[in-house]
Amino acid sequence: QVQLVESGGGLVQAGGSLRLSCAVSGRTFSSYVMGWFRQAPGKEREFVAVINRSGGSTMYADSVKGRFTISRDNAKNTLYLQMNSLEPDDTAVYYCAASNRITRRRSDYDYWGRGTQVTVSS
Repeated sequence: QVQLVESGGGLVQAGGSLRLSCAVSGRTFSSYVMGWFRQAPGKEREFVAVINRSGGSTMYADSVKGRFTISRDNAKNTLYLQMNSLEPDDTAVYYCAASNRITRRRSDYDYWGRGTQVTVSS
């Protein structure tokens, strides 16, 4: 069993920054591909970013490319999402998830955290 716990969400003004963290326990963190997803009110959960097991390869949704950076620290069993130049449209609950493949598909992720709220005011 794998447990994922997100933290770092909050309220920020447009143009500001936040850094999300996802602490992972229960299995070897480095054996999983890790991703971030988000879900805004009334919308489906959507892909944000994914990182491979070593941290050497990443992929982003077009909507966040150039503003968000996904990273991981395998020694600390922690995944990160640095979010810069935040916009009101980034307001959502952000979830981290673990998979066995590099993928944007929500259904390919086996383990999920409970999410952390990010609210960007205009």
